[in-house]
Amino acid sequence: MTWRNWMTDLLSAAAERFSLVITGSPTWGWRDRSAGVPAKRSGGSRWLRVVTESLQWAHGDWWTGNIDANVITGVAKPTVLDSAEWEEGPRRIRAEVMTLAPGYPCSPTDMITAELELPARWWPDLRQSLQAISAARTSRECVDAAQLADRIRRFGTEPDLSAVQWETVHGDLHWANLMQPQLAILDWEWWGCGPAGLDAATLYCYSLSAPATARRVHDTFRDILSAPQGAIAQLYACSRLLARTEHGDHPQLAPLLRRHGKRLARAL
Repeated sequence: MTWRNWMTDLLSAAAERFSLVITGSPTWGWRDRSAGVPAKRSGGSRWLRVVTESLQWAHGDWWTGNIDANVITGVAKPTVLDSAEWEEGPRRIRAEVMTLAPGYPCSPTDMITAELELPARWWPDLRQSLQAISAARTSRECVDAAQLADRIRRFGTEPDLSAVQWETVHGDLHWANLMQPQLAILDWEWWGCGPAGLDAATLYCYSLSAPATARRVHDTFRDILSAPQGAIAQLYACSRLLARTEHGDHPQLAPLLRRHGKRLARAL
């Protein structure tokens, strides 16, 4: 049985557990480690998601990130209504039923290769949402000081960690996790404390192959991205995304990230 067939069977098993009827085809997460489908029951439309991981890794903040994010207010996002876990051989499975966000993702993948045409209201809504996230109180950790320093050293710069500001961040803000035409933010596995400006920095780095959209991201968060703290956040994001390109993700983004990171490092 292929991996995707197995994941589809997991979705069917989860639907039966939650008394749901699947109404669409699966949407696949990063490297197929998760899958989601629209579903319904008497209460209305829902989103059903399953994620699977080896037993030794199926724990910690990331494992419960979506349901933990129910405490965040002031942000358009799915709410987890129910969850279940079980084991199959050496793997653990987590299934979650969520409210269904209206609209469709801005991109089928985390980066974009074509310019986006988004409603004018979408951008200030995004800005307001990131402000609401940053104000949320949590003991969860997305990026710590050691991780931040290790990433930035890739560009030959030693960060002054005493000057770094910290706030609550989404942690994986890319175009497949953003809905349109009405803004909603998906995939809350990694949210927690991280360097201030990380979400704007991550989205900007994922936009570098579409210059007009990248400029719009930068204009929306100019005060954040143009500050020294914003440069630190962008260096971290560049380094993280470069590590992914080295493992086969979006190789066309690599030269843009290297050039941008070197420019930021010289400025710092």
